[in-house]
Amino acid sequence: MKKNILMHFLLAVALTGSLAGCKKWLDLKPRDGIVGDEFWQTKEQVDAAVTGIYASIEASTVTNGRALTDYMFVWGEARADMVTTGNRTSPDEQDMININMTANNAFSDWAGFYRTINYCNVVIDLAPGVLQKDNTFTQQHLDRSVGQALAIRALMYFYLVRTFRDVPLKLDATVSDEKIAPIPKTGADTILNQIVTDLKQAETKLPATYGRTAAFDKGRVTRYGANAILADVYLWMDRYADAAAECDKIISSNAFQLVPGNQFFNSIFLTGASEETIFELQYDEQLLNPFYNMHTPSQKRWSGALNLAESVFGLDLVNATPLLDYRGENAAYREGDFSIWKYVGADNNGDNFRTVDQSFAPWIFYRYADALLIKAEAVNQLNRPLEASRLVKAIRQRAGALDFMPMDSTDKSAMTNFIVAERQREFAFEGKRWFDLLRNAKRNNYEQLTFLTNSAAISIVPSLQQAAFNKLKDPNSHYMPIYFYELSSNPLLVQNPFYR
Repeated sequence: MKKNILMHFLLAVALTGSLAGCKKWLDLKPRDGIVGDEFWQTKEQVDAAVTGIYASIEASTVTNGRALTDYMFVWGEARADMVTTGNRTSPDEQDMININMTANNAFSDWAGFYRTINYCNVVIDLAPGVLQKDNTFTQQHLDRSVGQALAIRALMYFYLVRTFRDVPLKLDATVSDEKIAPIPKTGADTILNQIVTDLKQAETKLPATYGRTAAFDKGRVTRYGANAILADVYLWMDRYADAAAECDKIISSNAFQLVPGNQFFNSIFLTGASEETIFELQYDEQLLNPFYNMHTPSQKRWSGALNLAESVFGLDLVNATPLLDYRGENAAYREGDFSIWKYVGADNNGDNFRTVDQSFAPWIFYRYADALLIKAEAVNQLNRPLEASRLVKAIRQRAGALDFMPMDSTDKSAMTNFIVAERQREFAFEGKRWFDLLRNAKRNNYEQLTFLTNSAAISIVPSLQQAAFNKLKDPNSHYMPIYFYELSSNPLLVQNPFYR
């Protein structure tokens, strides 16, 4: 997939319409006339447009030059307890840490996500017409093209609904000035139901494999990628039996397995496209990831939190040669300076950083460990903590995890806490921590708000903690403000309640 992705992306932008120049609502405007008869003629053009969907996630946004994976990292980590500031942390990022955001915060700019959504909408709307124009374009080829667009659109909306709650729902392509019109926000429940609809439809269209290289299957959404996203969505919606069922589809496929613990860093994050990965964004020398300038010492915006070794992964105080969780030191973070090693490390010894031209670490949306731990959380909520514990133990055994925290496999509440902690270890810095905390906090009408306040007690300096605790009591504070530009350009938008 990757060797000519930048060239293909530029081709797709030129042919399907650049979404960059618009200063109207949602940043959706393509160049007039480019998505018409002169483009949607061949299967190769459809393929270029689909490649453009993936590359639009990797490419920099127009408004502030950040890739969507930069947003995904910050949205998923900044407000939680796994990271701390670096020498290049911006004031906007600092405000996120302190639960002190305003509508001027650059990380509340959702334009890049809607740009990708519009790429998806264009493929969904216009690719079917190519069947009548190219007799080598098959229904199967069309299905897998539309299936990928449906799944990515669902994933983008899932990020938006977890971050902002209610957002505009746009399901048709914007291909000319005439189709740009302001629309109001749609309720989160409606959007989540649409996400489910998209993913169920995508599952029927997507193949289990594209029949090319293993790496290609990891870098594109397959049927199992749709299952993984849908399992995560169901978990967010408290539809636990449905979440477990989606995980079972992945588990029973025998298409994935946990990599051995001593290969955890090298296989998943250094080489990429591992046998554990379900869906990842892949980078190469033609399109580098944004993480070098986020995590290397001279550019560092983020470091791992200082309590990782002792409180998260644990210290072995028994053995003469201490045992280490394979997911911790020199995998998630580097000992000494707490650099976030998953994205910038060049070895599993903590010795060498990648150089800027080697910044190829993948951004992983889902891997087999997700399927196991999503199912564990789901069956635990279905009052089956013993079954959940067996799934968690498989993860821990692979990792060589230290037993410094007791696991009570007979108590649902205790297992809930243990699963959240295990996800913290397993998915450190993979953009999941805040969403994990919020999902568990909001369950049963915020029965466990302490997930959020305990996190704030770790990440926020003592002088600002009480103010943060007071804000977190309001569920509206758990979602970000709508960016000031979107409010000024779309008169139908209303600011999220906490920020009015």
